[in-house]
Amino acid sequence: MDKVAIVTGSSSGIGFETALALAREGYHTYATMRDIRKGSKILDIAKKEDLKIEVVELDVNNESTIKKAVEKIVNEKNRIDVLVNNAGYFLVGCLEDLSIGDLKDQFETNFFGVVRTIQAVLPTMRSQKSGIIVNISSVAGRIGFPVTPGYISSKFALEGLSESMRYELFPFGIKTIIIEPGVIKTNLFATLKNTTKANSPYKEMADKVMKGLVMMSEMGTPPQEVAKTIIKAITSENPLPRYPVGNDAIMFLEAKKDKTDIEFENYIKKELFS
Repeated sequence: MDKVAIVTGSSSGIGFETALALAREGYHTYATMRDIRKGSKILDIAKKEDLKIEVVELDVNNESTIKKAVEKIVNEKNRIDVLVNNAGYFLVGCLEDLSIGDLKDQFETNFFGVVRTIQAVLPTMRSQKSGIIVNISSVAGRIGFPVTPGYISSKFALEGLSESMRYELFPFGIKTIIIEPGVIKTNLFATLKNTTKANSPYKEMADKVMKGLVMMSEMGTPPQEVAKTIIKAITSENPLPRYPVGNDAIMFLEAKKDKTDIEFENYIKKELFS
């Protein structure tokens, strides 16, 4: 019987590489994405490597597409072994520059989209008494940074959700894993939404932070490393609750662990503004 995996946001970056990695591990992988026209690249690779990958439409903001996708998968395979919640986007702008609509949109995708998809697969995982849910968070799910409070708060929320799920789901044999990448070489910055206007009092700060993030992304961790970490986690008998990915993520988390709150705040100020 095929092991079955679902990956959201599979058209590029982490989702793309994770779908390929799962298929190479023998999973029948459903690479889901909002626009299936973007699935040609992964299907070409699957054909060349003889991988079991199917591209399926799934928009995490559209409950009907989630229901339709999950019903199709369960009807075809009668099981779901792994769900990787990867779909999301990066909202830039200091709090005063963000509208309530901006924040709602960010949470709609990065948080509620994850909730919708998890709720859709849980009945199947519970009935089979097994399953693994992998939530792609970020080092920004545990550390606050300026200029991205919308994105960061959505990831903080995802971390809390994931911790709670671990308690709720372990009696049913379902494992929950959090992946915390640092800055990854993806098109995240090409698709980000920046709300900072030319006359914003935070313009100078935003420009400086964004310049630093773009530089970091050019030297960032390849998305393949995130995919490798996910494979390591799901194939572990007792996976850890969290897996940081990337030297920058590990560096920041170690610094936060070793410093007082004020010391860490001064450390971040020095890193970002000096």
